[in-house]
Amino acid sequence: MTTMIHDINVGALAEYLQAQGVIAGGSLSAEKFPGGQSNPTFAIAAEGKRYVLRRKPPGQLLKSAHAIDREYRVMGALWNADFPVPKMVHYCTDASVIGSEFYLMEHVDGRILWQPSLPGVSNRDRSEIFDAMNATLAALHSIDIEKAGLGDFSRRGDAYFERQLTLWIKQYRASETHRIDELEAVMDYLQRALPPCDGHVVLCHGDYRLDNMILHPEENRVIAVIDWELSSLGHPLADLAYQCMQWRLPVDCALAGLGGIDRAELGIPPESQYVDQYCERRNIAKPNNWHFYLVFSYFRLAAILQGVVRRSIGGNSSSARAAAFKDMIQPIAADALALTG
Repeated sequence: MTTMIHDINVGALAEYLQAQGVIAGGSLSAEKFPGGQSNPTFAIAAEGKRYVLRRKPPGQLLKSAHAIDREYRVMGALWNADFPVPKMVHYCTDASVIGSEFYLMEHVDGRILWQPSLPGVSNRDRSEIFDAMNATLAALHSIDIEKAGLGDFSRRGDAYFERQLTLWIKQYRASETHRIDELEAVMDYLQRALPPCDGHVVLCHGDYRLDNMILHPEENRVIAVIDWELSSLGHPLADLAYQCMQWRLPVDCALAGLGGIDRAELGIPPESQYVDQYCERRNIAKPNNWHFYLVFSYFRLAAILQGVVRRSIGGNSSSARAAAFKDMIQPIAADALALTG
C-alpha cells in the first residue's frame, strides 16, 4: 500500500534512501513544515535521527527559480568554511522518487523566531539577537569565496545591480497578473539610478531575515542560516538593505515587520545604527545612496511575492498564505516609490 504524506510517497523515499546508504532501514515519517513559500520543506524522522528535506514544488516553474541544487552546493561549502549552516546529507536528481528533485540535510535543534518584534523576549535579549544577526551577516560577507570553492557560483563582475534588476524585471513580468502603476515607476527609477560599480563581490544570502535563521536553544547566537535558494555572488548592500526592510514593513502584514511600533522601547536598534554596526564590522564606508538599495530590495520582494501569487493561481504554491501576499504588493510598491523622491 502506498502511503502519501503531503504528496510524498514515504515508502518510495525510504526505499531510495536505503539504496543510497543514507539510512539502514526501519520506518520513516515525514511532516510538512508551515511556511516555505517557495520550496516545500519537510521534517523527516528515520532510525531515531532527524533530517530536513527540501524539494522543488510540483507543476510548471519559472526558469531559474527553486534552485535547490544551488542551496545544497552553497551550504556544503559554507559548512566546510565553518559558517553556521546545517550539514548536507544527500541530493537526489531523480524526480521520479517523490515527484521532484530534493535534498536532505541534518536537522538543527534550535529556535526559529517568526516575529521580528520578538514578543515575550526581554530588551536585553532583543538587542543581543539583533547584534547576532548583524555579526552573522558581516561574517558571511567576509568569507573568501575562492577558498570556499564558490568562485564560480554565479556570474560576477561590475554590473551586479544591473543584472539583478534585469533578472527581477523579467521574473516579475513572467508572473504579473495586473498592472501596478507604482511598481512601474519604481522600475523606471531603478534603471535610472543604478549606482557606479565599486568592485565589492561577496556571497549574498538573498533572503537574509530573522525567520531564515536558527538560534541556539538558550543562547542568543545564530547556529544555522537556512533557505539559500536566492544566494549568489553579489554586492553586500543587497543583503543588508533587504534585511533592513523589516524596520519599515508594517508589523501587521503577512510578512511582519517593525513598522509602526516603538522600537527603542523594545531595545531594537535603529536602522541607521544597525547599518553602522555592519559597516564597522566589515571596515567599509557607510553608503551615501542608501535609499537606492532599499528601493531595489522593495522591488525584488514585490517580484518574489508576485511569483508566489502566480503559483497560487496555478495551484502549485506550497502555502495557503500565498493569497495574502497579493494584498502586500501594491503597498510595498507605494513605500518604495516614496523613497525615490
